[in-house]
Amino acid sequence: MERKERRAMRNRILAKLRKPDGTINPWVIAVTVTMATFMEVLDTSIANVALPHIAGNLSAGSDESTWVLTSYLVSNAIILPLSGWFSGLIGRKRFYMACVALFTVSSFLCGLAPSLGMLVLFRVLQGVGGGGLQPSEQAILNDTFPLEKRGMAFAVYGVAVVVAPTIGPWLGGWITDNFSWRWIFYINVPVGILSLILTSLLISDPPYMKRASLKSGFRIDYVGIGLISLGLGSMQIILDKGQRDDWLASGFIRVFFVMMLVGIIAGIIWEWRHKEPVVDLRMLKDRNFAVATLTMFFLGFVLYSTTVLIPQFLQQLMGYTAELAGLALSPGGAVIMLMMPVVGFLVSKVDTRILIAFGCTVSAIALFAMAGWDLQLDYGHAVRARMLQSFGLAFLFIPINVAAFAYVAREKTNMGTGIINLARNIGASVGIATVTTMLARRAQFHQSQLVAHVNNFNPALERMTNGTSVRLISYGSSAWHAAAQAQNMVYSLVQRQSAMLAFVDNFKMLGVVFFAVIPILLLMRKPKVQKGQTPVH
Repeated sequence: MERKERRAMRNRILAKLRKPDGTINPWVIAVTVTMATFMEVLDTSIANVALPHIAGNLSAGSDESTWVLTSYLVSNAIILPLSGWFSGLIGRKRFYMACVALFTVSSFLCGLAPSLGMLVLFRVLQGVGGGGLQPSEQAILNDTFPLEKRGMAFAVYGVAVVVAPTIGPWLGGWITDNFSWRWIFYINVPVGILSLILTSLLISDPPYMKRASLKSGFRIDYVGIGLISLGLGSMQIILDKGQRDDWLASGFIRVFFVMMLVGIIAGIIWEWRHKEPVVDLRMLKDRNFAVATLTMFFLGFVLYSTTVLIPQFLQQLMGYTAELAGLALSPGGAVIMLMMPVVGFLVSKVDTRILIAFGCTVSAIALFAMAGWDLQLDYGHAVRARMLQSFGLAFLFIPINVAAFAYVAREKTNMGTGIINLARNIGASVGIATVTTMLARRAQFHQSQLVAHVNNFNPALERMTNGTSVRLISYGSSAWHAAAQAQNMVYSLVQRQSAMLAFVDNFKMLGVVFFAVIPILLLMRKPKVQKGQTPVH
């Protein structure tokens, strides 16, 4: 009886979700696969602000605690390009559900972790589960929606991928301050369970997808898997730890640099020549897909770099709390959410190259506006600059994805989504490593330039220190302490100005990056597709 009741309940639920012709409403499918992806992308940034709390609670050092982030990113980067191959091996629905289940269970275990070592282990498993979600969702959306409606479908997906990293630091700070750092992992569990239930009911593999069989002669490319894992894993460790360990000055980084070169170079040669590669690099022969993949790399580079830079600027130089700095980014996320459906509609009416060029231009203008910030910046200006940048970013994600798959055969969709998502993630890691290094190096450079003017022959410095000393003496300090305090205040001012100039340099660099992307778009072809048709492959 229980079995019959469950089946009857399942049929009633499906009946409500079906369209009049009996098929599942594609928008229900889009929302279903987006839920888990949103939580997975959120986890790439939500733990950042909780690291001090995690280190203190688990009796670990601040440097050791960063492995909580590194472990997730390494395993995530390794599984991304392999997701298409796994989908073909066991079926896309099974692979997606396995990823959701692993991500949900490992999130719960992360919350229970009694030590840092166990937390890192569970984060590795969480990254493995999360790495397959984004490519699988993109492939499902590509198969569910025709080309003229694909832009609107990617709008739903884009909200998850672009907004989640934006609200992650704020949400992580709020949860950690008001509850416990463990709840940043526990919140994934109910969403994961709901996603599993809906996926099992609503989603099925398309007819053209046939699972590979080992009995039919299919061979697992162990060498390719090993080389890709070695290369990408080593790269992620270098990018995450490089600045802390002074890059190639560290023996630890040099070892992983050699491993990265061996893994990536040998992996590319092996996969290019292999008949059944785990990552089909020959897809990059398609001009649109190759250019879109490169553009997606730069989108990840700038998006994640600014998500790190702006809160750090507001906290380090303006004295904002983590929650208030996160709130400064939130209106930008709201702009993206509002604009995504608009861009999804425009992508079927306007040349994708024009939309991408417009998005790059607006975002670059916003970044150059940020380069005009100073230490008197108010909250409103920070929010408005971020909103302008987000307005431009909304015109990038959907057109890039639509252009990428316009001429890709459906059988290659799973493989392609893995490659383009990997490009965005690598871009994010390279971007964060670049701006972090530039902040430190450019601050040192500007400090050396400013200090050259801080000497006893500078009358302005003498007037400032004398005036400050007199004021401190009037507050009760001794003459000797007042002079020392005045010198310290000057040094602090030099440090703040140096850091400010370093942030300005970073914003300018990111603006130039976006302008540099525009000429590359000329290599793209415009997909000429009529309603109801698919592109010619």
